[in-house]
Amino acid sequence: MQNNKKTLITSLPLALASAITMSVSQSAVAEIMLYDRDDTTFSVDGYFNTFYVSSDVDRAGEQFDRDQSRVKMGFLPNYIGFNFGKQLEQVKVGGRSSFWVTINDSDTNGTETGIDVRQFYGTASSDRWGEVLFGKDFGLFGRSNICLDEMLAGYGQVSDTLGLVDFGGVSFGNIGTGYPYPFPTSQITYRSPVMNGLRVAAGIMDPVDTTDDASSALDEAYQDSPRFETEVTYQFDLSGAQIYSWVNGMQQTSKNTDSTVEEIDSKGIGYGVQAKVGAFSVTASGFKAEGINPFYTNNAGKAQLRNVDSDGYLLQGSYTFGKNRIALSAGKTKDDGNGLGTAADYETRGIAYFRTINDNLKLVAEVNRFELTGRDTDAIDEDTRTYAIGAALSF
Repeated sequence: MQNNKKTLITSLPLALASAITMSVSQSAVAEIMLYDRDDTTFSVDGYFNTFYVSSDVDRAGEQFDRDQSRVKMGFLPNYIGFNFGKQLEQVKVGGRSSFWVTINDSDTNGTETGIDVRQFYGTASSDRWGEVLFGKDFGLFGRSNICLDEMLAGYGQVSDTLGLVDFGGVSFGNIGTGYPYPFPTSQITYRSPVMNGLRVAAGIMDPVDTTDDASSALDEAYQDSPRFETEVTYQFDLSGAQIYSWVNGMQQTSKNTDSTVEEIDSKGIGYGVQAKVGAFSVTASGFKAEGINPFYTNNAGKAQLRNVDSDGYLLQGSYTFGKNRIALSAGKTKDDGNGLGTAADYETRGIAYFRTINDNLKLVAEVNRFELTGRDTDAIDEDTRTYAIGAALSF
């Protein structure tokens, strides 16, 4: 299990858990316009958050049991982003670059804080035919699942087995306990205009290596086609309720030089619906995948996926009163052995209170419980309770 744990940690650059958020919710950020002249714009936006966290770890093996206190960022990392735009007759061109950082240096290097580039892309768009994005951005498979997470601005689960309690980066939120993370990757993606609430996105992505190359220089996969991802969203009103629904998916075929496996067909589907009625919001989502890492869609670490199966769900609800919001969350992922090398269930439940001070400042208090249960062994069982209180500043 130590080797699996090390693989997970080294494959999680600092923004792994949450960097996707602002790529979709930029419109909700009070960006600062620095230049707006001659149909050309340049703006900046950012997000800063810090939590005091206390985790009560109860794992198989008494040497792991402990209470651990931290001061660190939450599910969303800290970042600064730059946006560019220019209107050219019938076409608007634009671009975005965002830089994500951790506030926690390492024990051995007091100035190890790195910069992680999660977005670096250009766009060409028109009201008539939609938008083409080219560059690095978050994937489409699992995208709305994470972007509409009611606990996104909170803290979430920090499995000690996965190394997250002591990790210098973000927490995991509901990644691995309801959906996989749509890892940023190079892509060419088309998005249609919004047509009576319906929008379609389809893209080709840089394919993922599906083999473990540690044993041999020849132990590699090759792809004669890129990875394909898509998402269809539909927003409408029904009896006074605002409904947002989605279906997303991916497919990739890899030819393996590994003598034990000739070909791997990786595929997955995500889905969900969010309904808002007055002050109430309810969200239900899920996914099912084969040949895909249950934690993140880019197969970080080149784990031997083979015919891995995983599925999960996330059920949430929230109530807003004045400047206050209370959210409840329960999620679970079933994994047949890829995550830790043995079949396991990952489950988290949480409750969070959000207090809006103004358009830029928000306070958060959260209680989260993460449970890991091995289906073939109890040697990896874990029950970690986390209490977090913090503040987030956005502009």
